[in-house]
Amino acid sequence: MPFDNTGHRSDQEQKHIVSSENADAGSEHDEPVWDVVVVGAGPAGASAAYAAAVAGRQVLLVEKAELPRYKTCGGGIIGPSRDALPPGFELPLRDRVHAVTFSLNGKLARTRRSKRMLFGLLNRPEFDASLVEHAQKAGAVLRTGVTVSRVEQHGPAVPDRRTVAVVLADGETVLARAVVGADGSASRIGAHVGVKLDQVDLGLEAEIPVPPPVAEDWAGRVLIDWGPLPGSYGWVFPKGDTLTVGVISARGEGAATKRYLEDFIARLGLAGFEPSVSSGHLTRCRSDDSPLSRGRVLVCGDAAGLLEPWTREGISFALRSGRLAGEWAVRISEAHDAVDARRQALNYAFAIKAGLGVEMGVGRRMLAIFERRPGLLHAAITGLRPAWNAFADIARGSTSLAGLVRNHPLARRALDVLDRRQAAPVVSEESVPEPAAASEAGAKE
Repeated sequence: MPFDNTGHRSDQEQKHIVSSENADAGSEHDEPVWDVVVVGAGPAGASAAYAAAVAGRQVLLVEKAELPRYKTCGGGIIGPSRDALPPGFELPLRDRVHAVTFSLNGKLARTRRSKRMLFGLLNRPEFDASLVEHAQKAGAVLRTGVTVSRVEQHGPAVPDRRTVAVVLADGETVLARAVVGADGSASRIGAHVGVKLDQVDLGLEAEIPVPPPVAEDWAGRVLIDWGPLPGSYGWVFPKGDTLTVGVISARGEGAATKRYLEDFIARLGLAGFEPSVSSGHLTRCRSDDSPLSRGRVLVCGDAAGLLEPWTREGISFALRSGRLAGEWAVRISEAHDAVDARRQALNYAFAIKAGLGVEMGVGRRMLAIFERRPGLLHAAITGLRPAWNAFADIARGSTSLAGLVRNHPLARRALDVLDRRQAAPVVSEESVPEPAAASEAGAKE
């Protein structure tokens, strides 16, 4: 069985009780001491568990839900996500995107096409389950149906300063040399670390089964609609006989966001089809000074508030930060004192900030521009070949927002100009020029 859903120790887990380094601690306290305990079995947690297990450490992965489970997510897999997957991982793609239709609140729709695949689309339950199976094959032990109530680094439950106590909702205590929090945007581990947020958005989504003629019309093409609320947008992602349709905007606009989704679905001619799933989810972005660790506890993915602020793309951030968290958790598990553990945690934070943090900084600038001037960005990406090529390169993973700004002087100057013009009068839909370079028929790369 790929999963042990009992919530109790399996035979496999008993075989992974302690590493040789931790055997004495386990015998003294009648409790196994894991090298690394990972909380949360989404992409971030599975990646962390895989990275730590591949390094030869004893890893326990705990998840409160039974697997597979549904997750509100568009399911777009861009280049950085593919690059961060374990060796030999086969993506369970439902479609391959070669065309993108952009619209501005339902108007000025234009399609851009590419001969090469831009990105892939998948269903999260299948994807997440496959990631967990890879972690298990690497040696990680999985327990599902397990809720973590808190972690303790001091007190009677903690036998020594090299140990963290993970306290479960049923009162059981699991001991570890290092803990990785990957338990989502409402993370209890994140609360322990003290994660601070400066952007919270509400995403609403519907999985809509459609008949073959409708599915064929969408095959290989997605829709991105720049929405009516500041910073909002909607999407249609085809996945075989189902369309994933969603919208996202700033939290606090719940009623307006719901109306946007309803209007969006109706505008697309999909209101007559009954969704198989309707769901909502809050996405959270960390502030620049938010901690990524506390003692021997690290956070990654949504639990750390790591995602791209403009598009709110989180899968690649989860995979990449999860892998780093797993690697540095191994080092923390080997640390013999608090000073060394702190050094390794700081190294993890530096690795995150030097890569993902830079990307988030550029994403914040893009969001600030987009909130005031969506029409300008729409005109650029649909009418200017360099802007479309940049979008395609980012989707494929040949560059990133940060890499684009860092390596291309023209892109850097354009972003600087847009930054300075943020306070200028807003460009309305009616003032957006009709670009000659793009049409609904599509302009190929």
